Amino acid sequence: MTASAPASGTDDARRAIEAVWRIESARVIAGVARIVRDIGVAEELAQDALVAALEQWPGAGVPDNPGAWLTATAKHRAIDLVRRKEVFARKLRELGHTLQGAYEPDFAAAEAAADGDIEDDLLRLVFTTCHTVLSTEARVALTLRLLGGLTTAEIARAFLVPEATVAQRMVRAKRTLAKADVPFEQPHGPERVERLSSVLEVIYLVFNEGYSATAGDDWMRPALCEDALRLARVLAGLMPKEPEVHGLAALLEIQASRSAARTGPDGQPVLLADQDRRRWDQLLIRRGFAALARAEAAGGPPGPYTLQAAIAACHAHALHPRDTDWRRIAELYAVLARRTPTPVVELNRAVAVTMAYGPLEGLALVDRLTDEPALRGYHLLPSVRGDLLERLGRHAEAREEFLRAASLTRNERERTLLVERAARASLAAGER
Repeated sequence: MTASAPASGTDDARRAIEAVWRIESARVIAGVARIVRDIGVAEELAQDALVAALEQWPGAGVPDNPGAWLTATAKHRAIDLVRRKEVFARKLRELGHTLQGAYEPDFAAAEAAADGDIEDDLLRLVFTTCHTVLSTEARVALTLRLLGGLTTAEIARAFLVPEATVAQRMVRAKRTLAKADVPFEQPHGPERVERLSSVLEVIYLVFNEGYSATAGDDWMRPALCEDALRLARVLAGLMPKEPEVHGLAALLEIQASRSAARTGPDGQPVLLADQDRRRWDQLLIRRGFAALARAEAAGGPPGPYTLQAAIAACHAHALHPRDTDWRRIAELYAVLARRTPTPVVELNRAVAVTMAYGPLEGLALVDRLTDEPALRGYHLLPSVRGDLLERLGRHAEAREEFLRAASLTRNERERTLLVERAARASLAAGER
């Protein structure tokens, strides 16, 4: 153990515990879950180890390998729990009682499980928290809690919902997993494809909520972007042969590189065309290019995340907006639309077509989407349409579209931006 200074030992230890827990909690829970086969119980045992650290480290000092200390403590408690259950089950048998469905743990297997491969444990935990029997909201909350190390309060603040709501989601999620008897294992065959898609979707949803907050006063929530990026990197390390895992990592790295340039001094949004590209993080861009190369090297047709990463890479290659290869982006969106035919992809393709071939071509594509049920209430549809009308000099119509978009968004920063664009369009209409 490394002793802390007496004057600040307690505070230093608590800070160390918080930092270690955020980094190591997923590994601790994953290692314990393989022994007890229940992520709810595993989290409780991991929390017990955290409490032990809070009690012991301030006085004894922070261990040289704090993550290993937490893991060992939690696993010892897990094995004790399994032993107690095994003794209880044996006593029931000796007394001649039968309990239909009684849990009879294999203690020898539990002992062996304690020394397993932590990377495999983490992958099992990833697939469990993102299981398709759970709702999307439950998958997100459980993933951030068990894999991201966030507290219930932090998750609630990030998504602007009451803390009690998040707590209820996680309780229901754990009950659902237990009721469905979801095994703590990696899926195989066709199920693996479906389950991996769910994992990638959860990480992408977390990132998007941080990158463009759907509601509230902030345009971005960087902490969520960082959590999603960390999860994507971990997943890429766990599944190095899955091209779409690298595709997602590449997309998030490149998108995250723009974060510093996406807001102005007062937090107001700065659109892509207006961003100072000198503020884009070149390290993240290089990491994104490397991940994209790994995804493309896998061969076969590119998946939706790899295609989106390739589109983001086109923007990253351009030192100035005028240097952007919009025709290439339009081609990539056409491929993406065939692979993932959704109205949102078509809307994005319309923007690329506008930039490559002109606003008339783009507007024709957007107008096909105006009656699309999936886009009803989607503020970006009138926002994009307003932009195209403005480019065509139809300022009065553009003003109405911007105001409609402002009425639909739940993000205050974005609403302010759209109202300002409506005002400029109104002035331009008056001048004409």
